[in-house]
Amino acid sequence: MNNINNLTLVIPAKEEPQSLPGVLKELSKYECKKIIVLKNDDIETINAIKNYDVEIVYQTKKGYGNAIIEGIQKVNTRFLAIYYADGSTDPKYLMPMLNLIKINNYSIVFGSRYEKNAGSLDDDFITRIGNFFFTTFGNIFFNLKITDILFTYIVCVKSDINKLKLESNNYNLCVEIPLKSKVKNLKYCSYPCIERKRIGDQKKVKPFKVGFQILTYMLKFFFLNIINTK
Repeated sequence: MNNINNLTLVIPAKEEPQSLPGVLKELSKYECKKIIVLKNDDIETINAIKNYDVEIVYQTKKGYGNAIIEGIQKVNTRFLAIYYADGSTDPKYLMPMLNLIKINNYSIVFGSRYEKNAGSLDDDFITRIGNFFFTTFGNIFFNLKITDILFTYIVCVKSDINKLKLESNNYNLCVEIPLKSKVKNLKYCSYPCIERKRIGDQKKVKPFKVGFQILTYMLKFFFLNIINTK
């Protein structure tokens, strides 16, 4: 048993009745808290996890980002991780990412699929190109120095992520976290992870629509940051 009881996993779930039970079964080996965030009308997913020891939080609004924000608000441990409901995140990275925070006093550790000893079994050509573009954009215009801006497999200190005052209800949250971490001068790093193939159910992301939203957000954030520093 892996004892990490000072950690809470925030797991946003939307129509994941096939994959989420397998994820929770695997996580049963880890003594940490699990918060599942979903809509109260997602009956199939709710029924699929009713026998697992988890806290269920019902969203008051819509969106992937909102699920994470509302989940974070319910965390009462010192550390938290954003974890995927589709089985693509591997729990074996939780302890080394958490240890990086404890040993080096980081605020946030970002999982990365694009470093040495990392990779993705769930990526495709479009998502890989999109991530390369947005990561490069972030590194050039914001001096981020991270390698995977769209992978929200993150372990962090709860009190530090609260400082970011997250507000994106959609997938913009993926970039809001690293951008605001940089602006707020939080100490962060990346850690190589292998993203697994999702267990089941369907991907919810529409890459071109989401990509346009993220680009718009990053441009707006860039120009607002210039204005605020003048």
